[in-house]
Amino acid sequence: MNPSTVELSIEDGLATLVMARPERKNALTPQMFAELLDALNTLRRDSEVRAVLLTGAGSDFCSGGDVGNMGGGVEASAVRARMEENNRMVLAMADFTKPLIAAVDGVAFGAGFSLALAADFVIASDRARFCMAFARLGLGPDLGASYTLPRIVGLQKAKEIIYSAREVSAQEALALGIALEVLPAATFRARAEELARSMANMSPSGFSMSKRLLARSLESDLASMLDGEASAQAVAMSSTYLATAAARFARKEPPLFQWPQAKPTANNN
Repeated sequence: MNPSTVELSIEDGLATLVMARPERKNALTPQMFAELLDALNTLRRDSEVRAVLLTGAGSDFCSGGDVGNMGGGVEASAVRARMEENNRMVLAMADFTKPLIAAVDGVAFGAGFSLALAADFVIASDRARFCMAFARLGLGPDLGASYTLPRIVGLQKAKEIIYSAREVSAQEALALGIALEVLPAATFRARAEELARSMANMSPSGFSMSKRLLARSLESDLASMLDGEASAQAVAMSSTYLATAAARFARKEPPLFQWPQAKPTANNN
């Protein structure tokens, strides 16, 4: 049996998923996809887990697919079947009902870049490098990048990033909205954990319904979104979370959830 390629730890409601092939810059394999999918499904059912941090072992996030195991002349039907299997993991990330934050250091290339985009937020180190490297191998984007990247940077910029297969620095990723924050390599992981732990205090139903609404906002009309908001508020306003939060407000106590402000750095000016 092959050694595990994903490490999972849980502490105080925060689950940390680590892609663990540092000798290959955490390149993705069929085994890693399967283990990530299994972990996400397990964490989704675990009521003790309130937020998830996804990162890579060593000094890199993920270099994408394992090019050493690629080659031409493969049956298209076999590739299609493998991609459909990989896509199950991306859909699990998109449908994940708890905050999912990617902590990106070093390279996030090809499918690794796509994987980061599938998270709710990206917190990056100042040495992070992003690249839609697919064109270098004559490939198109996968793992949902053709969906997620244009929604973040706009269609024309997404075309340029994908067609050119150039590297995007951490600072450019911040400017484009790919990364929410960029911090020094020594502190970015702690900031990602701080943000994840804070979001763990959000209303579970409020967060999951907000995520679902936002996911379909660019394909829906106003009337459909208003209808979805009305249904979401009906559920949220009947929750015990609201009752507790309102009582704390009345007593002038600190709120259950408060976004942790980033400490000013040169990277976030």
